[in-house]
Amino acid sequence: MSHRRHPVSGAGLGLRRALLGPLQAYDSEKVAEVVSFMEVAPENWINVGGQRKKFFNYFTERYPFVCHGLSLSIGGPSPLDRTFIRKLRQFMDEHDIRAYSEHLSYCTDDGHLYDLMPIPFTEEAVSYVAGRIGQVQDMLGRRMAIENVSYYAAPGAELSEIDFINAVITEADCDLLLDVNNIYVNSVNHHYDPLEFLQALPGNRIAYGHIAGHYNEAEDLIIDTHGANIIDGVWDLLDKAYELFGIFPTLLERDFNLPPVAELLTEVQQIKHIQARWISQGQTHEEQAQEQTDGRRLSA
Repeated sequence: MSHRRHPVSGAGLGLRRALLGPLQAYDSEKVAEVVSFMEVAPENWINVGGQRKKFFNYFTERYPFVCHGLSLSIGGPSPLDRTFIRKLRQFMDEHDIRAYSEHLSYCTDDGHLYDLMPIPFTEEAVSYVAGRIGQVQDMLGRRMAIENVSYYAAPGAELSEIDFINAVITEADCDLLLDVNNIYVNSVNHHYDPLEFLQALPGNRIAYGHIAGHYNEAEDLIIDTHGANIIDGVWDLLDKAYELFGIFPTLLERDFNLPPVAELLTEVQQIKHIQARWISQGQTHEEQAQEQTDGRRLSA
């Protein structure tokens, strides 16, 4: 399975407003040694000016950036916010943003719901969402990636989660933001094998990945919080994803309970360590795939 070129590379960090000061105050060379790219929610920065924009420019001048949206509501019943999409395109052009991703969910219904709601896993929803993704891609003049999301109920489901995701990606001809933690969370909450789910995803569509911490509410209920350290089971699943799909750029999400910068960098460094272990195998996933192809040609 061959990969197209990823928009960024290495290990990344989500840039939250609360991190602007601490990251600037920290040793910039040490940050740059670990962090290869950064991500922001564009809604938090579009139309921002003054000192905050100067802070933002400090980072965009030093790091490649990707955007992960919060409010597009790709599966929502309300019309797409075309004004926002136009501003998003301008924002991406201005700051040389490498990629745009959004959640495969919705957050509006005649107003913002302030949460990410699950889209019904139906054929009708596949066509509806894929059509809206196509409109967004046309307006942006870029491909977008959709993220496999955590969810806690599946109302009106006619398809499995994995079949729904794959159908949307195929029909929309878009990319995938692979959230490893969400697979782990959903596998516990909805009682499925995370490895089987991972294996069924279209690895050649991966633009980049997310990894994050969560909260165990009960033995059979995990809440996707992005507010804790990453557990071993999630690290293991990321390692397996690299084995299956080759190394893809992967970003640490941490939204609250922010630890000191040094501790954040330790987790980003762990991403780099896992990536380096696969690099040390001596060949890339693409080279392995090419060897398999060449072998089939020789045996034909």
